[in-house]
Amino acid sequence: MTIPLPERAGRRCHNLINPLHSTHYFSPDLERELTAVGIEDRRAAYFAVRAAAMGPVGAGVVTATFYNFRPETVARHVPAVWETAPAPVVLAARTRAVDTTLRRLLGEEAVASEEMAEAAELALRAAQACTPQARPLYAAHAALPVPDAPHLAFWHAATLLREHRGDGHLAVLLDAGLGPLEALVTHTATGKGMAPKWALATRGWSREDWDAASGRLRERGLLDADGGLTAQGTALRKEIEVETDRLDRAPYEHLGAAGVERLTGLAGDFLARAFAAGAFPPDMIGKG
Repeated sequence: MTIPLPERAGRRCHNLINPLHSTHYFSPDLERELTAVGIEDRRAAYFAVRAAAMGPVGAGVVTATFYNFRPETVARHVPAVWETAPAPVVLAARTRAVDTTLRRLLGEEAVASEEMAEAAELALRAAQACTPQARPLYAAHAALPVPDAPHLAFWHAATLLREHRGDGHLAVLLDAGLGPLEALVTHTATGKGMAPKWALATRGWSREDWDAASGRLRERGLLDADGGLTAQGTALRKEIEVETDRLDRAPYEHLGAAGVERLTGLAGDFLARAFAAGAFPPDMIGKG
């Protein structure tokens, strides 16, 4: 008899796996590896490492699949970045950076542990139920080979689960009528998204852009005068997460309740180690 998943079990698992995937974006190891292949600008580096699985795509594809970046910012770096370092070179540099980052943050004992091998097996099993239709970032990464080393296999599976959920999430944002910047502003207003200074610094938008989006959201009754979510805005963000859960249920249902619980626990332990090792800037999340 199949035991149904507890409510939001898949989301809780994702919320621990996703940051583990993201550690390399903030890692000096990634900066070093990409500088070695000629990519020195941090924005160009992010666009390159996340888009490389799709091949040497243009600015339009990156803008569409990444969603919340200012299009002009993307166009300043893509497709020019592929002339500096072809996509296969970027993918190899990314793998080296992930390897070094995880070893540094988690420690050699954790990287070589039975728990890491188990986490990789569980995450890969969950990813077997992901589907490529209308999920371009997931589909591109799913076509890459699974690394042999367990910690890299776990990271690869975490990437598949992250991008699968993310691709579905963008469809939900479109249906909710939240454009790229409106999505950023409302997510920040929940207290769980990037702080405005981080969103502006990394996504290419100006303060004027941010204020204009906030005004549009106030007109819709989603944001109050102080920049917080209204009851209507809170309800909309909740609906967005619930619908994203629905579109992302397949991998966690495939893994089963016991497997999801175990993977959540393992990922939580690894993430705690990463946080303790300073994996992320301390002021990155919040409304400030």
